Parts: sequence; structure tokens; C-alpha cells
Amino acid sequence: MVREIAITIYLFVFKLVFTIFNILPLKEKVTFVITFGDNSKYVYEEMRRRNIGAEAVVLYKGKSSLHFSSYQDVTLIPFETINVLDQLKSIYHLATSKYIFVDNYFGFLAETNFKPEVECIQLWHASGAIKKFGLQDESIKTRGQKAQQRFLKVYEKFDRVIVGSDIMATFFKDAFNLSNEKILRTGIPRTDFFFDKKHQRDVISNFYLKYPMLKTKKKILYAPTYRDNELEDFKLKLELEKMQNQLGEEFVLLLRLHPAVKNTVDYSQVYPGFVYNFSTEEFTINELLLMTDILITDYSSIPYDFSILGKPMIFFAYDLEKYKKERGLWDQYETMLPGPVVTGTKEIIDTIEKNRFNLAEIETYSKRWNKYSVGSSSANLVDYLFENKPSKVYQTEKASY
Repeated sequence: MVREIAITIYLFVFKLVFTIFNILPLKEKVTFVITFGDNSKYVYEEMRRRNIGAEAVVLYKGKSSLHFSSYQDVTLIPFETINVLDQLKSIYHLATSKYIFVDNYFGFLAETNFKPEVECIQLWHASGAIKKFGLQDESIKTRGQKAQQRFLKVYEKFDRVIVGSDIMATFFKDAFNLSNEKILRTGIPRTDFFFDKKHQRDVISNFYLKYPMLKTKKKILYAPTYRDNELEDFKLKLELEKMQNQLGEEFVLLLRLHPAVKNTVDYSQVYPGFVYNFSTEEFTINELLLMTDILITDYSSIPYDFSILGKPMIFFAYDLEKYKKERGLWDQYETMLPGPVVTGTKEIIDTIEKNRFNLAEIETYSKRWNKYSVGSSSANLVDYLFENKPSKVYQTEKASY
């Protein structure tokens, strides 16, 4: 009840201020509203390459501003903070921009009536989906009717939703109650990295310059998603000592926790020379995937991007039944994945030692989920926005499984 009252007050004030600023004329301006930021960065860099003259504004939450901190020509503003001036600036830019990009759910959209010329684009932070979201998320059943009506109002504001595959288009239509016409098949901008050989060479060189001791080791990356009840008190379920004893001569473990998780244990100090904590923003997740030989994850969307590299992965689903009940998973989890599903460390070690991976299965998976993400996603999206060039990637197609 208290939460809903606070949200209602916030949205009322937001709508009031937005209505005032909405009187002002629109500018040739793109405003990115981000909690992740990597996709938005690729779009912006493509705009710079094209010398697109639009002003760029980034309204950021958390550490997502790091993606744009090196650009002098971007206006960076913290979003949804207690700083009144920052909030006023944010609403001003939202009311006067021709193009709005969002990469997550943002409640302010429920009370934001953009002018007809404005295009609001959902540039979702994941290439695919294992866990359910939006209207399909099991957890929304506990929310009141007012909250659920607000969710629908937010989703109605999306003029276009970017996808990298026809399957993801189907998921978005179900999750956001969308029509076919709102789906834009340009591919996911950040996946362009996996087709940029020069950028990859620079990343590899930089990585080994900082971590020369890892050059002779094979690298396992553990990148789990978050659990709602463990955001403040995360407990690692991998038995690291057992992994170090049996795999430590050949492998090291890179750890990448979800940004929402607050972890108090520095496992790299507990297991020196075997565990390396990359949960900071020192390297992006795509850069770490490039350096990775084997990925261990669970219900994260990372496998969709990683599959482009054609490398093996393991799905450590130690709480599968509980997670299905609390969050919900699309389709049959155990059969939709391109790698073994395990519940314990012993199985992980056994899978790695016996090389129980099917690379052909991973290739098929990637072609299905990354159909439109083939190295030109950022260019396709900028074409759509500023060049108005017709392209087959914008056409709706029936999802194929």
C-alpha cells in the first residue's frame, strides 16, 4: 500500500511537470533512458560515425553512465534521484526530444503523453529471454490491479520494440501486449561487437596487458542472474574449493555477478590464483565473453550473445523448481538450452573434464535467436531512425521454432 501511494505521488508530479514542458517545441534530439546502457552506446556511436546532427542526452541509473563517460558531446543526467534539479532537467529533455530510447521498464511512461511526432523505442537489455518478464512474470500476480493497469499503460507507450529474432518478437508480444506492427527486426546493437575483429583484437590485447598471468589458462566464466531474495545477501552455490582442486591446473574461474547484487565476499581473496572477480565495470560482459572458454550461467540472457561465439556453456540451475514458481520460465527450460543443465558442482566438473558439449547444437541455437544480429544491427537501427531506408529487417515475420 505504501509503495503504491509513493508511486502515485511521484507519477502525478512527473505528469504535471511534463505537461508544462510539453508546451515547448521538439528538438532534433535523442534521449536515452538507461539502466544498462550498452545497446544505447552502440546506437550513439553509429550516429557519430554517420555525423548525425541530433543532440544526445543520457538519463542514467546506477553505474550505466560509464558507457558514456568518455564522450564530451553527451549530456549526462542522473535519473529518478532525489535531486530536484536533475529531475526537472530529465523531464525537460523527455518532453522536447524527437526520439526516446528506454532499455528497461520505466514507470514514468504510464503518465507521459508524447507528441505524435515523438518515437519511443524499447531497446531491451537482453537478446533473448529464459525467465519470464512483463505481463508473463509470475511475480506480478501479487501486485494490485492499479499496478497492473500501470504496467499496461507503460507498454502502450512503446512505438517500436527492437528484436534480434522472430522468437523474441513472439515473447515481446506476449510480455508487453504488442501488435506485430510494433516489432522492429534490426538486430541487437551490442552484438555488433562479435563481428568487429579489430575491436576484439584491442580487447584481447588490453585484457592480457592487465592480466598476463591468465594467458596460459583456460577461462570459465560464472555469470548467474539475480534472485530477488538475495540482492542484499548473495550466497555463491559453486563449491569453489572443489573446482580449484580438480580444475585449477588448467582453468581459472572468472566471476561476474549481476549488477543488482551486493556481494560482501571477495572470492578472489579467498581463492587467489583461481578466482578472479570481474563484477566491476572494468570489462563489459561482452568483452568477458570474448575471453571465456566455457560459460556457466543459469536463467540469464547471456547465453544468447555467447552463442554467437560458438563456445560451450553449462546451465547451473540448482534452484530450478523454486525459480519456475517464483519468476516463471519460458517454454521447457531443460529442452530449450544449448548445453547441459546441472544442479551441483560435481556435475559441472564432470561435464568439463569429459567435454560433454555439443557445438553443433550451439550453432543452431545462435542462428535461431540471433537471426537479425549479424553485425549490422546498429546501422539498421540508425537507418530506420534517420535515413528512412526501407529494409527487409523491418518486416514482420511469423516466428519459427
